[in-house]
Amino acid sequence: MKPAAELAPLARDLRGIFCDIDDTLTHEGVLVPAAYAALEAAGKAGLRVVPVTGRPAGWAAVLAATWPVEAVVAENGAVSFRRWIARGRSFVGSNFWDGEEARAAARPRLDAIRADVLAQVPRARLADDQWLRLCDVAFDIGETQTLAPDEVADIRRRIAAGGARSTVSTVHAHAFFGDFDKAKMAVRLARELWNEDLDTIRDRYLFVGDSPNDQAGFAYFPVSAGVANVSRYAAELTPPPAYVATAPGGHGFAEIVSTILAAR
Repeated sequence: MKPAAELAPLARDLRGIFCDIDDTLTHEGVLVPAAYAALEAAGKAGLRVVPVTGRPAGWAAVLAATWPVEAVVAENGAVSFRRWIARGRSFVGSNFWDGEEARAAARPRLDAIRADVLAQVPRARLADDQWLRLCDVAFDIGETQTLAPDEVADIRRRIAAGGARSTVSTVHAHAFFGDFDKAKMAVRLARELWNEDLDTIRDRYLFVGDSPNDQAGFAYFPVSAGVANVSRYAAELTPPPAYVATAPGGHGFAEIVSTILAAR
C-alpha cells in the first residue's frame, strides 16, 4: 500500500468518491467532524460522494435525506437511497438490488439462520440496528462486544450451512442472499444517476474503506484507499487498498480528501 499523499497526481481526474462509514468516517464509534466536513468540501469541489455501508436501510434513508451526498448504499449493496427535489419539496427514493419476490423468498431462510446462530453460538447476538434492516441479518461481533476469531468463524460457518453468503466489518457479521456487493451497487448507481459506465471509467472514482466488507471496492476500483486501521486486515485483503492514510478512521478519511482537494 502506497502513502495516501501519492494520490495527489490523480486528483484532477477524479469524478467522485465512494466510502465506507464505520471506522472510515467514524472513530471509536463517533462520526469525526473533520470527516463530515470533508464530505461537504468534496461535494462543493464538484466530486460526487456516495457512502457505501453495511449499516441498515433505515440508517441510509436518513443519511440520504440529511447528508451532503449524492446517495447512500446500505446493507453492503442490497439497497440504495437518493434524495431529489421536486416542486420545492425534498424526496428520498429506494432502489433494491433484488426484486420484491426474491427478497420475500429470502426472509424465512434468513430467519432460520438467525435462529440457528443465536441458539448454537453462545455469545452471538443480533446487531442493535437489526430492526432497521430489510435484506440481511447482522450479528454484533465488535460494536457492543468483541467476539474472538473462532466465534466469528463459527457464525460464518453456520451462515454458509444455511446457504447464505456472509461478510464481516469491524462491527458486524452479515448473512444475506443475492449476488450484490458494494462495488456492484456502485456500478448500478453510476449508470442510473449519472449515465456513466464504471467498467470503462472506474479509475475516475476513489473508493475508501477499512475492513473485509470493503473487499469488493478495493478489488474493483484501481484508485482505492484505506484509512490507517485497514492495516489490521492487510493479511486478509486480496487485494488490499492501493493507498493508505497515516491516520485512523474519519481522521484518515479527512486526510485523504484534503490531499485530493489540495491537488485539484
